[in-house]
Amino acid sequence: MPLYVNTNVSSLNAQRQLISSGNSLDQAFERLSSGFRINSAADDAAGLQISNRLGSQIEGLNQGNRNANDAISVAQTAEGALEESTNILQRMRTLAVQASNGSNSTEDRAALQKEVTSLQQELSRIAETTTFGGNKLLDGSYGTQSFQVGANAGETINVSIGDVSASAIGSNDVNSAGTVSGKALNTATAYATMATSAGTIYGPNATEAVDISGGTVTEAVTEINNLGTGVTAKAVTDVTLTGFSNSSVGTLEVDGESFALANYGTNVEKLAEDIGKTGVSVSVEGGGIRIQSDKLDGVKISGNTAGAISAVVTQADGSTDAAVAASAGGDLVVNARLELSSSDSFSIAGFSTADTASAAASSALSNVSSLNVNTFTDAQSAIGVIDAAIANIDSQRADLGAVQNRFQATIRNQSNIAENLEGAKSRIKDADFAAETAKLTQAQILQQASQTILAQANQRPQAALQLLG
Repeated sequence: MPLYVNTNVSSLNAQRQLISSGNSLDQAFERLSSGFRINSAADDAAGLQISNRLGSQIEGLNQGNRNANDAISVAQTAEGALEESTNILQRMRTLAVQASNGSNSTEDRAALQKEVTSLQQELSRIAETTTFGGNKLLDGSYGTQSFQVGANAGETINVSIGDVSASAIGSNDVNSAGTVSGKALNTATAYATMATSAGTIYGPNATEAVDISGGTVTEAVTEINNLGTGVTAKAVTDVTLTGFSNSSVGTLEVDGESFALANYGTNVEKLAEDIGKTGVSVSVEGGGIRIQSDKLDGVKISGNTAGAISAVVTQADGSTDAAVAASAGGDLVVNARLELSSSDSFSIAGFSTADTASAAASSALSNVSSLNVNTFTDAQSAIGVIDAAIANIDSQRADLGAVQNRFQATIRNQSNIAENLEGAKSRIKDADFAAETAKLTQAQILQQASQTILAQANQRPQAALQLLG
């Protein structure tokens, strides 16, 4: 074969092989030292792009889970404070029930009111001072906040917390007026029926149309309560009857029971006792009797042929109407008022003003901060207001409990997704140490062999010296 001195092809070939094995050795060192199969775009351009996208999603999911855990902490903090608010309201309700007992004197109720006032203040203090990370939670300033729980924009869950201070919770009411009539009525009609009235109730749970025309107040109550709007109706009777005398005649009708007034004369205590046996609340006040109920269409005195008995109706706001007396031989009929209430605000529209005091009206809040138990009537009203306040807080606690469970489900789901994405990213980007160590060994052997061959190839041109010698 030809012998060249200027060009050593064997050496050049050995150098090329040495460079190639060196590159393989460099790549093996790089992969084994970093743990990644892809260390630059040159290694796998498409794989680098895919693994980076997966990495962004994994980091987003992990941060979203941390955000969700923060949201759970917010909800737990608020719910814990609401639990104590519920305890306070339960105690206030107990005091209101205690104040409704007829054995209490004015001084007794004043003592009970002192604790009620203290609890009202504490309820507002809890709402004012419950914070998380410097943000107040229960004073109404928190509102609705969004928590980013996913890896991409818009993947949020909202948490809403309302104002639960004593001035913001209670019973939202729309009331009609209780009425009294001294004129003779058709004997077939015990109580006045609702006017031609069809309207709409815009409740916190639903909006429903209802027609309550032609029925009594209690029939209207049943119809409204069956709508599921979140608005509760009651037929409230609050009337004081006075003017009883030994010459009183006629019949007092209460809850389907009849009481001949001639049997009682001025003994209103006995009359109150007998009426109380029907389950209707009745008390003796100023020589007369006061009948209070949320289950009656009203009360009626019929056949009053001698000695007029007067009726005074106490309205929802505590005001009283002028006394109306039955004329001799006439009937005295007191109709219950229709009372609509809810723990949340609501409105009505389209009803007759004869039934609801306003054809269209928004509810007015009777809040916890303004209630008192100084009188029997106030204590009775307080029970309803507190019940609505407890319902409001219970609703918020239910929402917070539900959203906590939702966040927990989100965390579990996203942890599973992140785990699978980590596996996918690993299969694309991570180095297979078994394969890479095998390649390292191969490259090292080739490197050593190439160095040996290169050394021998570099000695070949020396053969030309023998020819010259």
